[in-house]
Amino acid sequence: MSKAGSATYFGSNSWLLEIAGLRVLVDPWLVEALVFPPGAWLLKGELQHPWPIPEQLDLLLLTQGLADHSHPPTLKRLPRSLPVVASPAATRVVKGLGFEHVTSLQPGEQHQIEGLNILASAGARVPMVENGYLLDWPEGSLYLEPHGVIDPALPKRCVNTVISPVSDLGLPLAGAFITGASVLPQLMERFQPRQILASTTGGDVRFSGLISRWLETSSSATVDQPLTSAVVTPVPGQPVMLEGA
Repeated sequence: MSKAGSATYFGSNSWLLEIAGLRVLVDPWLVEALVFPPGAWLLKGELQHPWPIPEQLDLLLLTQGLADHSHPPTLKRLPRSLPVVASPAATRVVKGLGFEHVTSLQPGEQHQIEGLNILASAGARVPMVENGYLLDWPEGSLYLEPHGVIDPALPKRCVNTVISPVSDLGLPLAGAFITGASVLPQLMERFQPRQILASTTGGDVRFSGLISRWLETSSSATVDQPLTSAVVTPVPGQPVMLEGA
C-alpha cells in the first residue's frame, strides 16, 4: 500500500479511505434500496449487490443529511460507538439513530482525530448548504465534495487527491445539481491535484421512478490548461493507491 493510503469506491457517494492509520467510511450506501421522499414512485436507487460492512472502522464521515449520503439502513448496521464527523443535517440523522460520539462541523470549522485534520468547506445547497471536506495528514492530502462544488473561501493550494464527480447531472429546465464536469477546470486550477478520483455518478446502481426518466448527464468540461492530473475511474471494491505528499 502507498504510504499516503488508499481509497476504495463502493458506487454513488460511498468510499472507504485508509489514511493516517485510520479507516474512514464516507457517505455509505452499502445495503438495501435508496428511496427519496415522498416515495419510490419519485426516485428509487437499487444496488446490483450489497456490500459487506467494512470492519475495524475508526471514523464515519458524512457530507450531507440526504439519504444518498446518510443512508439509514446502512447506518443502522454500524456500531453506535463509532465516532462521526458530519454536517449539521447529517448530525441530526445519526443522533436520531443513537450514535454516541458525533462532531458536527459547519463550513470553516475543523476537527482532528489522531494524525488526520478535517476542515469542513461549504458544499452543495440541497436546499441547505452542506459540507465538503479538506483532509490533511502527514503523508498526504485529499479534497472531497460530492456535487462538484468549491468553497470560494478555500485557499489556492496543492492537494494530492481530489474526489469529485467528473460529469454534470441535472433535470431539464431545473439545471444541473451535480456539476462535476463544469467545475473540473476550477478544481485543477485551485488544487493542482496529482490524481482525481471520479465519484457520485458511478458504480453498479440502477435508478427508477419518475425523476429517473428526466435525468440528463453531461461530461462536456472545457479545460483550458493541460490535464496534468490523472483522472481515475475507480472499479468498485478495488482500492486505489493515493498519491503522497
